[in-house]
Amino acid sequence: MKLRTFVQVCLAAVCALTFPRLVSLLTGEDGATAVYAAPARQIPIYTPTPGPDGRIIYIVKANDTLLGISLITGVSVDQLRALNNLTSDTIFEGQQLLLGLAGPPEVTPTSGPTPTPTPVLPTPSPKPGLGTLCVLLFNDLNGDSIRQDNEPSIPNGAISFGNRVGTVSQTTTTGAGEEHQCFENLPEGNYTISVALPEGYNPTTATDVETKLSAGEQFYINFGAQANSQALAEAPTIPATEGSRSPLLGIIGGLFLLAGVGVAIFAGRMLRGR
Repeated sequence: MKLRTFVQVCLAAVCALTFPRLVSLLTGEDGATAVYAAPARQIPIYTPTPGPDGRIIYIVKANDTLLGISLITGVSVDQLRALNNLTSDTIFEGQQLLLGLAGPPEVTPTSGPTPTPTPVLPTPSPKPGLGTLCVLLFNDLNGDSIRQDNEPSIPNGAISFGNRVGTVSQTTTTGAGEEHQCFENLPEGNYTISVALPEGYNPTTATDVETKLSAGEQFYINFGAQANSQALAEAPTIPATEGSRSPLLGIIGGLFLLAGVGVAIFAGRMLRGR
């Protein structure tokens, strides 16, 4: 035991003389052994930067493994295999690994030619349609204000009509007959139609009318008038037509007939008296 103790003391002395720095690191000032913890491993922080197409790419460095790349990028090993179609964990330096997509691809707009503005053309105004006005000034013989088939036109009157916008204004004289006087190709719109009666006639209807003429329409209007008493008194007597019998001649003929009958009776009596 004494020999073993002596050997240990000698070894301690040799170590103290040979490795003084190691002893000072392992022992404190009070002779207590100092305990040092091993430094923690520093894991680098990886900041992903997406490319113009939105993909995040990691380029494999020397000594990289899928597990190490997973730890620094936050992408699991299974995701790395699925995104890059890996059938094993074998990777090589310089290999590009897809980590994910950051968003839609960044598209840089390309300026094209400046469009030429289309000139605004004026909208053409629609042309008005055309219609027809047919007017009759009739002789209202029975005074009922309704034109009958046997009531003819009154000549020498006047028909006037015009539209509200002033593009149509016309006056014409009425003629004899039984047909309406029609005025064609008149633009559609609001019209005022009036008549002027010849001397000796009184109106039996209104002498002016307002109406709307539509495109393609044929509008008929009748104005009635009746001769007054003075006109009837001044009307010329219609001469008897050739072949008609006069009343005076009939009377004279009757007298001659009676005289002849009387003469015949008287002659008969004279013959009997002989």
